[in-house]
Amino acid sequence: MAKTYKEMKEAWVSGHTGSSVADVNSVSLAMPLSILLWSVIQSRMRVFTPYSPAACFVDFLLNCGAPLFATTIYSSSPWVLNLFLLLPAAVLCVLEPPASTKRDASRPPKKDKPSETKPDMLPVKPFITHYRGAMMIITCVAILAVDFPVFPRRFAKVENWGTSLMDMGVGSFVFTAGVVSVRAFLKEGAGRRPSLSKRLITSIRHSIPLLVLGIIRLISVKGLDYAEHVTEYGVHWNFFFTLGFLPPFAALFQAAFDLVPSYAVFSFALAALYELALNKTTLGAFILIAPRTDLLSKNREGIFSFVGYLAIFLAGQSLGSSALPRQQSLPKNTSMFSTVRRSILGRLAIASLIWTALFYFSVSYYGLRLSVSRRLANLPYFLWVSAFNSYQITICCAIETVLFPNLYKASTKEDEMQRSREATSTILYAFNRNGLAVFLVANLFTGLVNLTMPTLHMGLMQSMAVLVGYMATVAGVAIGLDRYNISIKL
Repeated sequence: MAKTYKEMKEAWVSGHTGSSVADVNSVSLAMPLSILLWSVIQSRMRVFTPYSPAACFVDFLLNCGAPLFATTIYSSSPWVLNLFLLLPAAVLCVLEPPASTKRDASRPPKKDKPSETKPDMLPVKPFITHYRGAMMIITCVAILAVDFPVFPRRFAKVENWGTSLMDMGVGSFVFTAGVVSVRAFLKEGAGRRPSLSKRLITSIRHSIPLLVLGIIRLISVKGLDYAEHVTEYGVHWNFFFTLGFLPPFAALFQAAFDLVPSYAVFSFALAALYELALNKTTLGAFILIAPRTDLLSKNREGIFSFVGYLAIFLAGQSLGSSALPRQQSLPKNTSMFSTVRRSILGRLAIASLIWTALFYFSVSYYGLRLSVSRRLANLPYFLWVSAFNSYQITICCAIETVLFPNLYKASTKEDEMQRSREATSTILYAFNRNGLAVFLVANLFTGLVNLTMPTLHMGLMQSMAVLVGYMATVAGVAIGLDRYNISIKL
């Protein structure tokens, strides 16, 4: 019996064995390297100030083109693309001195209150904006590219066990959401923390739009008979439901931080307890092989993997609590170890090393010998996502520290915001500013392309033309929202 096109797509997406951790790392390295090249060009030549159409094209080529090409035509030899990004950056660093930043000295200073001109203790960090924007871009690339033959099957989500680029993308989306969500908690401070009921009400208010989107996606997927893989989240559950339930549960756990004042320790403990439940009880077998007879069993992947995603979200908050505050001045004559431990870059590097060591211990022959499972969101998956995002953000922080050393040395808040904006890619800023809204638009375009084009049977040139046009359209929507100063909070 001939298979329907929907059945062919389901087999196309799931019929692979995944890619290695090293493969994912080498392909993903294009993201920080494109940010490096953009930062070198801006710090040496000020090409992106002012932001002309030519600057926009270069910005798009670097920050949208690099992830797209890394996951498609350069996927079998990512080191070639990485060299194309690294070598120009190295040459410019050697040949071009840092450009002087011109300020308008004739402009009289504003007579604001001291509290309004003093730099914020939680400044906007371009390296966080860059990484979150880059992660959103590669996510938008992958959700459509996975339906084309030019996108390697090893990058698509695995069935039960293993690693792949898209498996990492799902976890990274949650991790980066946790990084910025801790900002409100840091602003409150331990002494001015609102009651649990107020925190729950606020978090539920933020969750409602996401849950509504989850319901809309459920209805549209079932109504259009759109290809879906049931073992990803279940029959009715989808990623929007996972995102929607994260804020209320994170708010519930905020009270526990008075007893365990470390997001990292708490997130690891949660993931470890969940792993014990998977291995020491029948929970793991229930998720993997139980018949789908009722609402719980039909959606068991989404419901129980939520525990792992919550742990990832809390791990993101752990990194955010180190990365978001302003760097405090270090006393003179301090030891190198003390300097590393007290600097933001040093703390990020230490966190990266710890998460990476724990991950390899969990999967190695001489360690726990566990297997990564995105379907279960188990302990190795949690550690893999935490390690990957930590060292990627650390690289972005190092790029900013070296190339924009005076970023946080402004005397006023206005001057610091100006410096921060000049050190931030407009495209990455736009994707980060309206991340979930842009992600929703990308999902709509993905559905439109899949319903109107035979993506599985398109050649290399046709596929790349569609993907470039799709990314240009999504980037245009993001930049348009930013230009009209529209922020859509979901």
